[in-house]
Parts: sequence; structure tokens; C-alpha cells
Amino acid sequence: MVSIDQAVIARMTKAGHHFEILVDSDKALAYRKGQPYGLENILAVRQVFKDAKKGDRVSDADLTKHFGTHDVLKVADEIIRHGEIQITTEHRRKLIEEKTKEIADIISKQGIDPKSGLPHPPQRIMNAMNEAHINVDPFKSAQEQVNSVLEKIRPIIPISIQTLEVAIKIPMQYSGRAAAAVRNMAPIKREEWKSDAWYAVIEIPAGMQSSIYAKINELTGGTAEVKVVKKV
Repeated sequence: MVSIDQAVIARMTKAGHHFEILVDSDKALAYRKGQPYGLENILAVRQVFKDAKKGDRVSDADLTKHFGTHDVLKVADEIIRHGEIQITTEHRRKLIEEKTKEIADIISKQGIDPKSGLPHPPQRIMNAMNEAHINVDPFKSAQEQVNSVLEKIRPIIPISIQTLEVAIKIPMQYSGRAAAAVRNMAPIKREEWKSDAWYAVIEIPAGMQSSIYAKINELTGGTAEVKVVKKV
């Protein structure tokens, strides 16, 4: 349990009424992302407040009215998952840095330089994001922010988001293990099992072409046949 002095406020407003709890910010944010922390270890005090700074508590009746329960842990679960969690300036900077890297990684994998046909390295994309003065939201998913980031950095670096349909042929002696791995890497558009091999057409982001080819070759000892059949 975090001390009250080190705790931050997590809050939620319902029908104009404010509900606040005191939490460990790191654990609360991790809990929101699905980490299995016990709520007892997140809360500084097992109480819900109208104003945590003043110590003004919410009555059981008001909790039941707005949350359907006066169980503090159930109320805390809803506030942490769906409310606003305060964070320190340093923590916010760290979250933004992590989210920026995640966005750049997605764009690097999904996009290519239309001139060279090669993916842009993540660092080049992050440099362009910085030059474009992009404000990354640390609480929105990276995927949600990709399109708006692309729109702002395209004037700085040329990026084409392209999907490829790739035909692969994997000899039968490698097909069981390799087919399972391919299914985890990319959507299967079509497939056929024959006596000599497993044939499939997969859909991949153009920027991931080299890494996926390398993985397939690793799984098959270099015996797989791979070729692009369509650019989407």
C-alpha cells in the first residue's frame, strides 16, 4: 500500500458528482493496462472522497446511487479503469516517450519509402515526429494515433502505407511448425495442403516484408518459396 504522501488522485465524475481515490500512480496505470495488481496494494486508503485533499468522504448511499454498490474496491476498480489518473511530470514524459516509440515502430512496420521501397527506421520517424511538433497522447493507444501522425509527418518524409499479398510454399517436412508460426505473423487469405507442401497466400504490411521472409527462411532452413503476388 502506497503512503498518502506519495499517492496521487484518481477521479471520476458522474451526474455532476465527483468521486476521488488516492492511488499509487504507477500501479494504477499498470492495473488499467491489465496487470494483476490487487486493489489493496494500489489504494493509499480504502475510502472514496468528494474532495481527497479536504478528506471529504462520499457516503455509502451516494456510492450505491452512482455505482450500484458501496464496496470501495469495486468503486475503485471503475474509477481506475475509466477515470482520470494524475501523474507526475516525469512520469508523463516517460509515458509519452514510450508511446512515441510504439507509434514509430508501427509506422516503420506498415509503411515504406516510396522511392526506395524500404521501410523507414523508427528513429527517422521519431525525428520527423519531433520536427512536426506532434503531441502524443500517452493515454490513447498507439494505433489510434498512427493516422494523424502520418498526416503530419508526410510533408517531412515520404511514406507509403502499402499491403502485400505474398504467396508462400513450404515443403511438407516443415509445414506443421511453419504454418502455425505464419498464422501468428499474418492473416491467411488462402491456403491449400498438398502432398508435397503447404501453399498459402498471406497479407503483410510492406515494411515487414524482410523480417517475415527471414523468419520463414529460418523456420524452413531456406527451402520455402516466397513471392509477392499483389500490392494492395
